[in-house]
Amino acid sequence: MVVSAGLIALVLAGGRPGRAQLPAFGAAFATGVMIAGYTVVDGVGVGVGVAPVVSYTGWMFALQGPPLVLLALWRRGRAFPSAVRRYGPAGMAGGMIALAAYSIVLWAQTSGELAQIAALRETSIVFGALIGAVVLRERLGARRVVPAAVVLAGVVLLGLG
Repeated sequence: MVVSAGLIALVLAGGRPGRAQLPAFGAAFATGVMIAGYTVVDGVGVGVGVAPVVSYTGWMFALQGPPLVLLALWRRGRAFPSAVRRYGPAGMAGGMIALAAYSIVLWAQTSGELAQIAALRETSIVFGALIGAVVLRERLGARRVVPAAVVLAGVVLLGLG
């Protein structure tokens, strides 16, 4: 709960959302529902012995890859081959990193309580805030530092519990 409270406070650091921000909050809520859904599906897939992590990861990538290629082919049309030549190496590197990150998350889901692993996974928003401050020179300020500290405290409590 502490991690969730910190994340919510970090999202609301800019103040109470106005009417103009409601579509963004709706999209964020829908994203959260989707994340919760695939977290449960992944947790069940690897947690109850349905499939080993390596097999489950392989099947997920094998089933999701071809539709993405078809989508890119549909969107790019005749420019698809040149786009593959131009962006292919970066795409392959990104895909390998995604595969490694997804495998690590799945392995973690076999190693502990699903709710705790999911909470830890979502702490990446804190790293996003830090990257924004350091790389993009966004103002961090107390409105973002305090919620980030609450998230950190929640992570520590998860580690102690």
